[in-house]
Amino acid sequence: MKRLSKLTLIGIVAGTVLAAILIIIYWITGNMAFYLLFNVDYIPILKEMRPTILIEIAFHYIFCIASVIILYYVLEFFRLEQRIMIYVIVYTGGSAILFYLTLFTNHEPHSTDVLAWLYWTGAHMMYSVMVGMSVRKWV
Repeated sequence: MKRLSKLTLIGIVAGTVLAAILIIIYWITGNMAFYLLFNVDYIPILKEMRPTILIEIAFHYIFCIASVIILYYVLEFFRLEQRIMIYVIVYTGGSAILFYLTLFTNHEPHSTDVLAWLYWTGAHMMYSVMVGMSVRKWV
């Protein structure tokens, strides 16, 4: 239970840092890459729920927490849970692909926005390093 609590906390803290990075990028550049963190337009049930902002924030944090826990236990099975580079490859590569969920929404950023893709992917790279380092240090 202690390990699960630590992984949950890592997901919450890293998810907060990820959101902060993308919001700061928005403040500086005006680029809407951060919106993808909270966008649920492509999930039929969630897109109908209200209040929208609470659903979107909950979605972001649930996804962060679940991804940290699931990836940790998958990597533990292969005895790779302490290797930071695996977290970087999985999260950065996965997020680079997930960016194209923008094809299923009318909101910015658009799938052709190269800068948004770079901001999105770069922020997730920072997230992945943070998760990997936190797991190595605390779990």
